[in-house]
Order: sequence, then structure tokens, then C-alpha cells
Amino acid sequence: MKKHDLIVIGAGPGGYAAAIRAAQLGLDAACVERERVLGGTCLRVGCIPSKALLESSELYERTLAGLSRHGVAVAGVELDLERMLGRKDRVVSQLGAGVAGLLRKNRVTRYTGTARFKAPGQFELDDGTTTLSAASIIIATGSRPLSLPGITLDGNRVGSSTEALRYPEVPGRLAVIGAGYIGLELGSVWRRLGAEVVVFEYLDRILPGMDAEIAAAALKVFAKQGLQFRLGSKVTAARQDGRGCTVETEGGEPYACDRVLVSVGRRANTDGLNLEAAGVELDSRGRVDVNGGFATSAKGVYAIGDVIRGPMLAHKAEEEGIACVERIVTGYGHVNYDAIPGVVYTHPEIASVGKTEEELRSSGTAYRKGLFPFAANGRARAIADTAGFAKILADERTDRVLGVHIIGPRAGDLIAEASVAIEFGATSEDVARACHAHPTLAEVLKEASLAVDGRAIHY
Repeated sequence: MKKHDLIVIGAGPGGYAAAIRAAQLGLDAACVERERVLGGTCLRVGCIPSKALLESSELYERTLAGLSRHGVAVAGVELDLERMLGRKDRVVSQLGAGVAGLLRKNRVTRYTGTARFKAPGQFELDDGTTTLSAASIIIATGSRPLSLPGITLDGNRVGSSTEALRYPEVPGRLAVIGAGYIGLELGSVWRRLGAEVVVFEYLDRILPGMDAEIAAAALKVFAKQGLQFRLGSKVTAARQDGRGCTVETEGGEPYACDRVLVSVGRRANTDGLNLEAAGVELDSRGRVDVNGGFATSAKGVYAIGDVIRGPMLAHKAEEEGIACVERIVTGYGHVNYDAIPGVVYTHPEIASVGKTEEELRSSGTAYRKGLFPFAANGRARAIADTAGFAKILADERTDRVLGVHIIGPRAGDLIAEASVAIEFGATSEDVARACHAHPTLAEVLKEASLAVDGRAIHY
């Protein structure tokens, strides 16, 4: 039996951050991870490799067609897919090694294996010899891709985002099932590299859950880029047929393609943990049920990240991991879920934090809105990237910023200012009065804040 003060099951963004913070606070901390490369789904087969491919594919497309407007003529451009995928893999390896180094630096004990609870506060690894115990255990086992009835993921032609990160050749035709973050990002990658991409979505809109005005603008931009959308389509089957695939929809013609990417969501990884032995209860959606302090129904057992309720985002998991540990050690730890941003790393990028207009209307909250287009921004004009706009929603009575939604260049970076504004309870007047350097893309947020009061200067 090996004992520690705190053990984290899972070394994803939430898990390793929790272990490091525990060590910083003086605990004997350990982290269990079954994969060789640390960092979880995000680092191995999610956020990091997809962003590497998004960047590489965007550079390829810009070199092919976008540099001429800058007076740069390029001839003989060729795609070296093997090298592009190799670069993506090197980025993953380097960052995975970095996580391992951080655990060593902070004296966090690492165990390799799959954990299974034996009793409250005690579990064993699948090596058959190691049993671990701790006063506090944090479950941070993340999530895995979902599928749909009638679709079996074969790990090859019909696959999830994991397979879509390593196609050995550019598909002639790619079917993407689901118009959320993952489907649009990876669909964009392969469309830029030359595939015909058709996106099937059950709803009559893309980006479910995001602000509807932003989503509608995104649909127009993506359609101009060449992505094809079949909205309101209920996919009933997707299967491999010989060397290709067929996607069937209710009431529609079958679609023949080379590969199928199923991106309809994810589900919590709780299988195999033997949570019953620890007395840990699940909710109706198979997630670990926790209270406001991340505590489960079992004493001393906590859970964070994708395995509990809330958006399945790496940075959400990290905030929860740190807050959970600080609560265990100091008695206080908090996450402001209204200040957690979401980003779609397409081009243009799409970013959102706080409430959408739909949420404010449904709750009866009176608000004012300010819009400002990137086309009226000097820096956007200079870099020839003018699609999109920023929108700020402020409480009608107090002027406090309730939500910020951006579609445009570097929206994922710009949203950080909005997150800080919401975290500190800033008003749109506060943002408007802060001096923003010129010429920068961030001026779009200043102008949108001014527009809340009908006094934008440059539009």
C-alpha cells in the first residue's frame, strides 16, 4: 500500500494542474495516468494537435491564394501532408514532455496505469501489484467521443476527431456529422487542404449553444469558404462501403464519401473506475455527481473537468482542479462559470464568454447591445482580415457586462479582455474608458463598448 495526501486520477489539464497546485500547497501529491504521453485528450488528440493542423492548413491556403493581395507572388506550392502531420506530432511530444517535467519539478509522484477503486479512499492499478490510498482523491478522467444510433466508429473510415487528426491522405469527400466546435475546426482543416466537406447537423443552425447572431454570421462565412451544410438533417446511418463510406439521413439521399468524421459530443469517462466500491454516485447523464465544492457522495473523493457537469473545456477543467485543491487545503476555492470563455479556432475565429442574447431574453434580463465590425478597424484592414464583428451585452440598469461574443481575427485572444471584465464586474463604460493601443484589433472591443451607449467613434 502506497499512501499520499492527495491523488489525482488523470493527467489532463485539470488533473496535472490539480496535482501541481496540491504540491505547491505542501501536500504529498500523486497523479495516475494510463497514457504514456501526459496532458490528456486535450494535449494528445484534442486541443493541441488540432490547433497545430489549423495553423498549418491556414498557412497553406494563404500561400496558395491569400498572399497575392499583399503583393507576394508564390509559385509551385505543394502540400507535404506527411511533414505537416509530423510537425503536429512533434508539438504534442514536446508539450507532453513538458507536463512530465512540471510534475517532476513540483515533486508530484507519477503512476502509469488504469485506476480502479477497491474501497473509499483506496484503489488499485491494473498492474496487479500497486494499491494506492489517500485522504483526498480527485477524479479527473476526462471524456471520450460520442456516436449516434446506427453509427459504429470503426477507427478508420468512420471515426472520431482522433482519426481525423491523422488521415494519411486528403479525403476527396469528407462527411462531418455535427456542426459544433470540433466538426467545424477539423472540417476547416481538410477543406483547406483540398477535400470537399459536407457538414450534417440535426438542428437548423450551427454552433449549438453559442450566440445565434454570431452563429448565423459564421454560417455565411464558412459557406463562402466552401464548406457545405445540410442543416436539419437527422443522420440515421454511416458505414464503410468498400473503400468509401455512405451517410444516410432521414428523408434524404445517401451521401457517398471517402471518410466520415463523427463529432456529436463527448461523454464522461467513468467506465472501469468501479465507482460503486467508493460510494461515488453518477447523475442521469453518466457524469460524476458533485456539489458546489466538487465533492462527490463519497467522503474525501472529488471530481473535476469533463467528468462532471458543465462545458467540456480544458481551461474549465484547469480552473476546477486548482479551485478544488485550494478548497481541500484552505477551505475556499471558487470558479466563476460566467467568466469561462469558449473559442472556435476556425478562420475567422469565434469566441464567447458570459450570457448569450437568447439566455438573457429567456431569463427576462433587460440589456443593451453594442456592435462593432472588424471592417471598420484599422488593424484589420491593414492585415486584410475584416470579416466579423464584436458584440457586447450589458445590463440595462447597471451597465455591467453580461456577455461578449466575437467573430473575427484573433477572437480567441481578444476574448481574454472580456473574461477579465466579467470576472471583475466591469461595466461597458469601464471597458470603453480604458485606453486601447492603436492600431490594434482590441480596439474593436472598445468601440463595441462605446456602441452600447450609442457613441462608437469609428462606425
